[in-house]
Amino acid sequence: MDVLVLIGRLLFVALFLASATGHLTKTRQMAGYTASRGVPMPVAATVASGVVMLAGGVSVAVGLWADLGALALAAFSFSAAVLMHRFWKESDPQARMMEQTQFLKDTALGGAALVMFAFFAYAGHDLGLMVTGPALSIS
Repeated sequence: MDVLVLIGRLLFVALFLASATGHLTKTRQMAGYTASRGVPMPVAATVASGVVMLAGGVSVAVGLWADLGALALAAFSFSAAVLMHRFWKESDPQARMMEQTQFLKDTALGGAALVMFAFFAYAGHDLGLMVTGPALSIS
């Protein structure tokens, strides 16, 4: 079971780690898109979101307070959905459909991250292949 949880953790964070790399290495380009979505301080927001995804992704991947990492990824995902993919404001049907898909992807990732948070906070001490147990504990 420990190996399955590790594989699941690694597959889950792959998207976040790849996105974090883009946010932190192509900040100007990413900030341009962020600005086009009306997010204030787009460069700072791009860097901050890259750091959150990197820290949360590494945390979940290596099992270093993975509950907090999963919670950070959930917060990022829900924020990205609402700030970046406001499909309800799109008038073009194709753009609306694309933004709705991205919105739903981010909310699904956020939901999965909440499940991981609960899993780590509840069973984290009993999981192998983790650097630490959970920072928080729920019963």
